[in-house]
Parts: sequence; C-alpha cells; structure tokens
Amino acid sequence: MRRPICLAGLIIFLACALVTSAQTKPSAHLIVTNAKVWTVDKSNPTAQAVAVLGDRIVAVGSNSDVDNWRGPKTRVIDAQGRLLLPGFNDSHVHFVSGGLALDAVQLNDATSAEEFAHRIGERAKQTPKSQWIMGGDWDETKWIPVKLPTKELIDPVTPESPVFVSRYDGHMSLANSLALRLAGVTAKTADPPGGVIVRDAQGNPTGALKDAAMDLVNKVIPPLTHDQRMKAVKRALAHAASLGVTSVQNMNPEYEDIAVYSELVEKAELTARIYAAPLITQVDDQTKIGIRHAFGGPFLRIGAVKAFADGSLGSATAYFFQPFDDLPDNHGILSDEMHPVSLMRDRMMKADAAGLQLCTHAIGDQGISMTLDIYSEIAKAHGEADRRSRIEHAQHMAAKDFERFAQLHVIASVQPYHAIDDGRWAERRIGHDRASRTYAFRTFLNHGVRLALGTDWDVAPLNPMLTVYAAVTRATLDGKNPGGWFPEQKLTVEEAIEAYTMGSAYAEFQENDKGSITPGKLADMVLLSDDIFSIAPGKIRDLRILKTIVGGKIVWDAR
Repeated sequence: MRRPICLAGLIIFLACALVTSAQTKPSAHLIVTNAKVWTVDKSNPTAQAVAVLGDRIVAVGSNSDVDNWRGPKTRVIDAQGRLLLPGFNDSHVHFVSGGLALDAVQLNDATSAEEFAHRIGERAKQTPKSQWIMGGDWDETKWIPVKLPTKELIDPVTPESPVFVSRYDGHMSLANSLALRLAGVTAKTADPPGGVIVRDAQGNPTGALKDAAMDLVNKVIPPLTHDQRMKAVKRALAHAASLGVTSVQNMNPEYEDIAVYSELVEKAELTARIYAAPLITQVDDQTKIGIRHAFGGPFLRIGAVKAFADGSLGSATAYFFQPFDDLPDNHGILSDEMHPVSLMRDRMMKADAAGLQLCTHAIGDQGISMTLDIYSEIAKAHGEADRRSRIEHAQHMAAKDFERFAQLHVIASVQPYHAIDDGRWAERRIGHDRASRTYAFRTFLNHGVRLALGTDWDVAPLNPMLTVYAAVTRATLDGKNPGGWFPEQKLTVEEAIEAYTMGSAYAEFQENDKGSITPGKLADMVLLSDDIFSIAPGKIRDLRILKTIVGGKIVWDAR
C-alpha cells in the first residue's frame, strides 16, 4: 500500500537539502569589495568586487553578487572606493641584474664627471680589496660637458679595486686600468665582431667598451655565488611586489638564475610569475629536450629565446640605414650574433622549427628591418603559425616597416620610459625625421600591431606608474617637452594599462590565464592609491600601490 506524501516533511527535507548545499559550497579565500574594478575584460569592463578561491578568480560583479561567496574564514579587503586593476606584467626585464643594482653604487643621477668619480671612490672605500665594483647605470648625457668617462677619471680613487660600471642602457661599460689589466686589454687588442674598444688619439683603450667588447672584461669577473644570486632575486621580488608588478618576462637570464627561480617555486616563495628567455646562442639546450613556447607552470615558464640584432642609440651602436647626425662616420654596429647574418638566421630557423618563441632586441631602423627580413623568411619556410615573434624595443622604425610588423603579426615589446629619457637628446643624434618614428606607439596601434609594455629594468625604473606616465604624457625628463615629445604618439591611459596587462600576457601566450580580472583567471591584482583614469596625467607618476595580490595572496601591503 502506498503511503501518502507528507507535505510538511517534504518541505523540511528540501530545506535541509538547501542548507546542506549551502554549507558544501566553497567559500572564497579572499574578497575585495567596495572597489572600482577596471577588469581589462571587454565583456565585463567594470565591477565593484572580486572573489578569489585558491589562486583563481571565481566571481566579479557587484558587492552583493560577490558577497554570496563570503564564508566564516574569508578574508575581506574593503577597497573604500579605490581602483583595482589586474597585476602589471612587465614584458622585458633583467631581473637578477635589477636586484643587484638595488645594492650597487648608484651613478645614474650623478650630474657631473666629478660626482661620478666621487661616488665610485666612496664605494671603493667600503669594498674589500680585489672585489669588483659593478653596476652603476651611469649617464653622461646628464653631465656638462657631455663626454664619455675614461679610466683616468676613476683610476686615482680605485687603485686596488677592479671597476667595471655599466652605462644605463647596458651597451657600454667603463673599466679602470686594473680591470683592463686583468682582462688583458691593451692597445693591441682588436675590436671583436659586434663590439668597440673606445680608444684615445694614440690608440690606447680609454676604458669604455661597447657591446661585444664588454665580454673581454666580463669573462674575467668571478661568477655570482648561489647565495649572491638568491639575495639578488629576493631583493628584486620584494621590489616588484611593492610596485604592483606580478609577472615579469626575464630576458637573457643565466641558467643559474632559472635554477634559483625553481628553488623558490618549490618553497612557495616566488612572489612574481616569471617567463624566462635565455640567449639564442643556447638554443640547442631547449630544442634537444623538446621544450616549446610557454613551457612550465603558473609561476615559472621557459620556451623563448632572446637574440640581439644591434646595440643602443645612447652608445651609438644601434644599427641604422643612415649615419648618425652627430657621428657622420658611424651608423651603428650589428651584434656579434649577426656576424654573419646567416648564423642568426640559422639559429632562428632552428628555434622556430622547435616551437620556441623569438624575442629579438632591435633598436636601429636597419637592425629592425633585418630582423623582420629573417622573420619573413621563417614564415615562408615554416608556414603560418601562432608564433608571436617579438621585437624587443622596436625604437627607431623605418616608415616601410610598420606594415610589415602587422603582416607578420610581430609583437612590439616596448618601454615608454626610454622615450622620455632619450627624448632629451635623441634628435641631436638622428635628426627630427627619424625621431618622428621613434617610440611610435600610436603608429603601431594604427597599423594593428600588438603592444606589450615593459621597462627594461634595470636600464629604466621598474615602477609601472612611471611607464604609464611616460606613455600617456611623453614629457621628457628635462622638462623641455611638457606637452609631449612627438605628442601624436601618445597612448591613452586605457590603452597603456591594456598593453601592460593583456598585451603583455598575450606576448607570453598567457592571455587565457592572466591580463584581466576575469573568473577563471589567476588572481593577480593591484589596488592603487588614486584613480589613474581620472587624475591629471602629470600626477600618474606619483601614484602608489596599496596592495599587491598574486594568486590570491597579498604579497605587498603599504600599511
């Protein structure tokens, strides 16, 4: 006999089921509420709140929507109406050298040759004898008169300390006499392919070495110990966290650097996500074990190679079609990797065939054009593919090559801070016409070229606020171009933020995991002190990061 259904019992059963269901639904580990969320997600551009479960975003919406994810153990951040953005992804850094530079002698803001020498002398007093003095990031364009430093400037204050301090662009360094002696560099030493030994009127080395010539000294400098490397990485990670940088794309790291990153991943101590691109000269190391682009996990990946086509504008080694205006006998040099060009082509062909991503430093218009030539040959030889080849810096473009960039789907990995720095003096070197196609961000976008923003740290500051400020204002550091140096190339704040988040994520094949505040993506976010979209552009450089969140964990808190 069938029993009658008890309505009251059914209601109680359903109520219990709902309670049980509510209790088993996981609650968020973190909720950011009362925020002005700019998601960089075109399908849902703004919101009030974000919920994080584990290391992923699970909800983005109104305060009430997201509050449904709150549980007894949920950590809640009340943003008090402040702006929440995706974490910044720096598309081009030198992470270990950046960490080392934080503790090295500081020379970039030295305003005279005398101050430059004084600072090196003071560091020598604090440095054990025979220990190398390095770093520095000096910039002779800030001195009056503008003149390259020589060993005679620093020899008197460094009689027992070998010195090899770098120019801020990384393409020239100054050695004192002791360092030259240890390296065996004399008047009889020939310029290596892709490098220049700067000499005086008698042919003697002045101590300044450009590009591949720097290796003459680098090879006698003792390598970093594991502890020194670990300390540098931890300093760099802390610095990045304080600035809202949650991902970095590390150009030409040493394998020992990657080993340190791996060790920190195992200890859950890596607080920024790293995509490492070792030198293309080591391409066989990745191809022989079958690594392809973006291989690895959420915190550490490899699968790219970094190549060098030429040098830099400041060191007069960027490779141009026409000579420099201020150095009519010089139009730059190709890197040692381009001697011969067929060697670079063969390496790039091998890398692409193996599925590795190409990231090529090219600054002068002819250096860029030659790189595009090789990229075009690769596409013809290997067919269409989602290879996302990049040109790092892409500073001084030939007019004919913007369209080729777009046709080949090459990514422009650019550093806006360089524009407001180089803009102080670049026209003296390359003239107004060539300068009009320098750091041509707007022209790239108009041609449909993807931008990925970065800094080139430690060549320039790692601070994203300075990068966005530079992209939006183009106001040179000397104050002489308050309306912008070639202002037609400015980006909007929205464009700059997108290029610094989604653009950089795309450039490392990670747009499905990073770059926007979207459910399912990694919970990498930054909370700003002010609204970058509403304040005056000139004040962007003063913005501070209040909180940096990586994988749902707060790695920086300004309080």
